[in-house]
Amino acid sequence: MSNVKRSSSPKVVLFAFIATLYCTFSCTKPITFTQSELDLIGSDSTAGIMRLFIVDNPADTLVLRSVSSDLTAEDVKSDYYNTLKKRMLATVLDTANAGVGIAAPQVGINKRLVAVQRLDKDGEPFEFYANIRLVELSKECKWGWEGCLSVPGKRDTVQRSTRVIISFLDDNTFKEKRDTIEGFTAVIFQHEVDHLEGILYTDR
Repeated sequence: MSNVKRSSSPKVVLFAFIATLYCTFSCTKPITFTQSELDLIGSDSTAGIMRLFIVDNPADTLVLRSVSSDLTAEDVKSDYYNTLKKRMLATVLDTANAGVGIAAPQVGINKRLVAVQRLDKDGEPFEFYANIRLVELSKECKWGWEGCLSVPGKRDTVQRSTRVIISFLDDNTFKEKRDTIEGFTAVIFQHEVDHLEGILYTDR
């Protein structure tokens, strides 16, 4: 076979140009939030607390009992994601139902996103974790009291691991990161990740 380069024919050039245009407009994955989820998230102009989904409402329970799906890079880059984080934070900080953690299904969004108050860090900040999973749980467990924003008016004791290793998607690099958490903060992570699997603490 000859290695002499030949000029591309006009047809080949045209095909390559069309293919490039197609990929530019069609190969980019769209965001995966459903329309009903987008309606719940709203926009920055409507930012504020969101309605909590509770077990007393049958329609809410369907959402709370569903397994949440991963967020894509396109989801995380979107304005909707930033608005969702702002509104979830406003909701968990609301004095009417203040908590130490909240999961996206609790505001009607079946995506793997949680906010946890890092009681183990200076200033005890709330931090968000996309596509979070529990990679490892310690064999050592303890019983402790828990409550839930989605199960109002109730508390009960639950046995949880005292140490966990989590994996999650870094919002900036879109690469997986890991962290090791101990003590009561580890309990919060277990509680919130349960929500992403359609599990409530009352099941434990």
